[in-house]
Amino acid sequence: MADYREAFVGIDVAKLKNAIAVADAGREGEVRFFGEVDASDMSMRRVVQRIAAKFDRVYFCYEAGPTGYGLYRLIRSLGHECMVVAPSLIPTKPGDRVKTNRRDALSLARLLRAGELTAVWVPDGSHEAMRDLVRARTAAVETLRVHRQHVSAFMLKHGRIYPRKKGWTMRYLRWLQEQPFDHPAHQIALQEMVEAVRVSKERVERLERVIKEFVPAWSLAPIVRALQTLRGVDLIVAVTFATEVGDVQRFESPRQLMGYLGLVPGERSTGETVRRGGITKAGNGRVRHMLVESAWTYRHPPKVGKAKLYRLEQASPKVREIAWKAQTRLTARYRMLSGRGKRTTVVCTAIARELAGFMWAVAREAQATKS
Repeated sequence: MADYREAFVGIDVAKLKNAIAVADAGREGEVRFFGEVDASDMSMRRVVQRIAAKFDRVYFCYEAGPTGYGLYRLIRSLGHECMVVAPSLIPTKPGDRVKTNRRDALSLARLLRAGELTAVWVPDGSHEAMRDLVRARTAAVETLRVHRQHVSAFMLKHGRIYPRKKGWTMRYLRWLQEQPFDHPAHQIALQEMVEAVRVSKERVERLERVIKEFVPAWSLAPIVRALQTLRGVDLIVAVTFATEVGDVQRFESPRQLMGYLGLVPGERSTGETVRRGGITKAGNGRVRHMLVESAWTYRHPPKVGKAKLYRLEQASPKVREIAWKAQTRLTARYRMLSGRGKRTTVVCTAIARELAGFMWAVAREAQATKS
């Protein structure tokens, strides 16, 4: 046992070259820079094997980023432990103003040895593919919003105000086509903007159809179906929650999930002074945004509609019980907070926080039923 050796390897990943540092075990163990190597799979495989040959056990880590999880899967396939680190949770010194690849690799190796790094959850290949598809749909929705905004701004600039409240209906599109302009260039500009809206909308609809097609064959399909028993949670919200949150078993309590989604209030307290502010907005903003939108549906009295009735019939008795409990509690809480004079945005954020807790319970129940 005296000859047993461990090493902790920090990798600062980049597009072309990866900087690597190695820290020996022990508080006084040496931390040295290994060098920069080509970022290709073949080169990294050779380097990992070369480092591992000198030690009995090696731990690797690198920051989560645009390079993805390919390196993680490569290192795991070689039989070594690897951690993908959350960049926002890496301890930093306030006075440190120098940042290089070498220093980052050395810092990662040192912090990994000290146990000061926080890992992110790494999805498998099929889960990552579904998440990329859902994010592509989110990007398409944002593009559609921008193109619609261009049309609205153009019409406002020319003093054309739509006489009705609801826009982007067939009536609204017909109204756009009927608007005359003195210069033909304005008419062409408007037509191009409207065409961009049409193309963007078709792209969103196409991606939604593909998501609906792929969900039944996905490993988390039972969770997606169970989540749709909740009011305000349709297919897109359920799939987004499942892809972004992943394995709900890693959250021991609903409060942990709420914190992960940034739906808990921030706090700066010292001594007897307690200061709490707005929500932290930390963690996953995609899910948080959708939950706040879903919370608006709880302004109506409790009711099971036709679509939800079909979903409830497919769910287990426990999931149905949770869904009805969520609806009765959250609608009552919405009325109570509104009656106190709270702003609608504040009310919906509070409802979204509790809705996340019910989604945690439904997802765990669906996982338990599946297993």
